[in-house]
Amino acid sequence: MFNPGSFGGLSVGQRAVHLRVLETTDLHLHLLPYDYYADRPWDGIGLVSAANLIEQARAEAPNALLFDNGDFLQGTPMGDFVAHERGLRDGDVHPVIAAMNALDFDAITLGNHEFNYGLEFLMKALGAAAFPVVSANLAVKRGADPRRDTTLVKPYTLIDRMVSDDLGGKHPIRIGVIGFAPPQVVDWDNHALDGRLHARDIVETARAYVPEMREAGADLIVALAHTGIGSARHTHGMENAAVPLARVPGIDALLTGHSHLIFPSPVFGSLPDVDITAGTIAGKPAVMGGCWGAHIGVIDLLLTRDAGRWDVLGTRSEVRSLSSSPKAAPRPRPDTTAEKLASVVASAHSDTLAAIRRPVGTSHKPLHSYFAHLGEMDSLRVVADAQREYVAARLTDPDLRDLPVLSAVAPFKSGGRSGPAGYTDIPAGPLALRHIADLYAFPNAIAALCLTGDQVLDWLERSASAFNRVRPGSTGTVLRDPDFPGYNFEVIDPLDVVIDLSQPARFDANGVLIDAKAHRVVSVTLNGAALEPDARFILCTNSYRAGGAGNFSGARASNLVLADEAVARDIVREHVARADSLLNDAHGSLRFVPMPDTSVVFETGPAAQQHLDQIVRFHPEPRGLTRGGFLRLKLDLSGGA
Repeated sequence: MFNPGSFGGLSVGQRAVHLRVLETTDLHLHLLPYDYYADRPWDGIGLVSAANLIEQARAEAPNALLFDNGDFLQGTPMGDFVAHERGLRDGDVHPVIAAMNALDFDAITLGNHEFNYGLEFLMKALGAAAFPVVSANLAVKRGADPRRDTTLVKPYTLIDRMVSDDLGGKHPIRIGVIGFAPPQVVDWDNHALDGRLHARDIVETARAYVPEMREAGADLIVALAHTGIGSARHTHGMENAAVPLARVPGIDALLTGHSHLIFPSPVFGSLPDVDITAGTIAGKPAVMGGCWGAHIGVIDLLLTRDAGRWDVLGTRSEVRSLSSSPKAAPRPRPDTTAEKLASVVASAHSDTLAAIRRPVGTSHKPLHSYFAHLGEMDSLRVVADAQREYVAARLTDPDLRDLPVLSAVAPFKSGGRSGPAGYTDIPAGPLALRHIADLYAFPNAIAALCLTGDQVLDWLERSASAFNRVRPGSTGTVLRDPDFPGYNFEVIDPLDVVIDLSQPARFDANGVLIDAKAHRVVSVTLNGAALEPDARFILCTNSYRAGGAGNFSGARASNLVLADEAVARDIVREHVARADSLLNDAHGSLRFVPMPDTSVVFETGPAAQQHLDQIVRFHPEPRGLTRGGFLRLKLDLSGGA
């Protein structure tokens, strides 16, 4: 528990006020501890479970505020069911808003995924919120400067409270709360937002509004920033802007998110202006509470008031986890809040279960993503076929319709930060709606680009950066770069691709060019013929990628030849429903250049052991589980793959 007495500096007669700021972030509609893709309970996640942590943290502090930092509306089949099937009728309350109302959130901000279902649905969902929704850098009409914008929601709110000091005395305080979203949101959901929503740079916007908040009487300013912790140097429009944002004068505390990580934690230990021991960024207390309700962020502020002015005397930041043992303080009225929340979302949960269990088709073979990085990609090929079929039927331009149609897909569920259970794993047999959501985890719209052969090669080089460099003759190198998200490992079907793991990567995990001369991709062929650098191709992808997410070559508006509002997941469902048998078309491959006397370590989900026959060419040898629960396999690269 936070101990105000651990901070010195109080003058005679001065009273200390302990204010606790609590954060949830990146809930992605994980309300109950349930895995809708596997159709079974999933302990350790969900806002309903986190409610006990929240209530306990509130009980420990005389003054507490609760905020959500965005990306709450989308992420599970419940979100898709409410948006696409049930809808929101007049008087309906979206289940996540109902849960937040029940938990008495003080304010929330918007993340980028709030816009996946369109502006109308978002605004209808927010209409039932019993708390302020703030976002300063998203506007429906731009003005001459940020303060003259017509913002989508209020840029900030002022919360007036009476807070108790250490002797029970009461004091008035006005807390300003401002919100920010990644400006890239207008690109990532361009198909739905083009011309309807405008985004400004986060830091530029903060510099404009924070002085106004102070003029309006804010004694303390908390920034709800749906942005990650990245470079200390400010560049206009940067996505992960937490460090330069923290430097803006007048901001007292910073809640971050977006990257699904935890702060304070050693992950950020080497970054300039970031102090993981003090839990500060540029000297300001900060926190990032993971994702999916598995954690909550806690910032404790020790405040003093002198001559009507509030000062921050000391701070502490921490993240509390559902998986860790409870804190020493007793829980108030155990499970009362959690039970209340569970009842609030029970109807949406049961309706979602009924929807995801409906059969839509059949697969004669298991579909999984355990070995997607090793070239076993049947689960990806189902998506690739669906995208290619849909796009090819809609290319009416005579200049485009005869071009080869390629399809880019990624294993959205391939471990990493999602843990050892975060893989697609669908048994052979009937396919239900939940399986379609498992194959395609996000409600992205379909899109297509016209690219040159050189741009396609660069796209593949970006994906090949997912692998660590392997020295010939070595053993024990971990094959996958743990910092490289699985959703950025793009496979382009039906190309045959050969990668030389002994070569350096051309791009880093964020898609930034680090070695223009590096060439890991040593061979790319289509139907046995090498890709010509100047030849043109149609590349099927999604609105998120086509909007520039991931920094893939050629992903820009000038190359866009199809921007359809059809959701890629619905396209996959329709493809599966029509097909008598899936995966009948010819498909490409992914292979590695042989490296004699060389082996690597590949980490995957434990359930992959039942599919080892699919990678016998690597002579896989199980080597136990990692501390995180992943299965470690020794793979032989002598014969290539």
